[in-house]
Amino acid sequence: MAILLLNFLVATVFNKRFSNFALVVCRFLVGALFIFSSFTKGVDPLGTKYKMLDYLSVYGMTWLNDAALVLAFLLILAEFIVGICLLTNILPRLATLGATLLMLFFTFTTLFDALYDLVPDCGCFGTAIKMSNWQTFYKNLVIDAVLIPLVLNNKQLKNGLKLPTQFIIAIAYAIAFLAFEVYNYRHLPVVDFMNWKVGKQMNAEPAEPSRIYLTYKNKATGETQEYLSPNYPWNDSVWMSQWEFVNQRTEGGNNYLGFSALDEDGNDVTADILATENLLMFTSNDLSTLTEKDWNKVADLNKAAQQTDYTVIWVVANNPEYVEQLRENKGFVFEVYYGDELEIKTIVRSNPGLIWLDSGLVKDKWSVFDFDDALKVLF
Repeated sequence: MAILLLNFLVATVFNKRFSNFALVVCRFLVGALFIFSSFTKGVDPLGTKYKMLDYLSVYGMTWLNDAALVLAFLLILAEFIVGICLLTNILPRLATLGATLLMLFFTFTTLFDALYDLVPDCGCFGTAIKMSNWQTFYKNLVIDAVLIPLVLNNKQLKNGLKLPTQFIIAIAYAIAFLAFEVYNYRHLPVVDFMNWKVGKQMNAEPAEPSRIYLTYKNKATGETQEYLSPNYPWNDSVWMSQWEFVNQRTEGGNNYLGFSALDEDGNDVTADILATENLLMFTSNDLSTLTEKDWNKVADLNKAAQQTDYTVIWVVANNPEYVEQLRENKGFVFEVYYGDELEIKTIVRSNPGLIWLDSGLVKDKWSVFDFDDALKVLF
């Protein structure tokens, strides 16, 4: 790295071309980092969508919310294409231009994040690596520094293959990675960077009690208010329609569980849930989005579970009033507990999702697209 920096300083001060070796090193470093970043997000496109919604909210662009998933897919794909093309020297000049545009966008966005604390975590590396806003900004400055030699010596970046051939290879890369993104969206992340990964024991006690603070913003006035969870009017449907979730922060403890579940009276039943043997826990961050096909899949699982020793519950982010409507309109007979929307989204990246717990041990979990596979595994 010291040699590379020296090369950069000499070339800048004396206006000389960079050595081919220095450019290859820069190309590999930038390409590898873009690939890593796109992989950590591409393995969890729903997580990137949620982060995209955070940004659209703070920048007053909620009119794009319905396109958040598409935007997330395209952003991740753009990062990957830039990275793989730089790494394999396919369309290197075009890839350098793409990297430059992306880094300009990322650098200024993370600077505003750092200055004004707009979003507590940019999600640059998905859920794999958490960084503070200032750490993220400084990281981007380092990438910018390594990218500069490629920009200044763009004409030296060449590939012996014909342009049509390079475009065909780039398109093949794009199709392959897009298929990877779609697979992770329809099913579950092939690499789970979140707390609730299969094989993890979730009923360990925190070293000290943790305090989760939730920030909500009034949709009409823009006023923000912070609450100590669960001491906020989560079960007030009128209040929930007027306020929207912004972010959360944790103090104390180690936030091992990553969620808490309450009954209708506000009693914390998390410990009871994690002590239950052979528990099938359906999760939903919004029951209103479930389709008739989803409900049919749930019914099939519930019917099979009734003939076994499995216990079936739901943990949802809707208010109790909505659940009562479901009981009346759909014959919803499940035992229901209530949790924070953000926390529920980290348990299973699907709405609805299903997780199989045995005394707190995560045995398996499934996306709604894989409920038929769950039937085969469980019964």
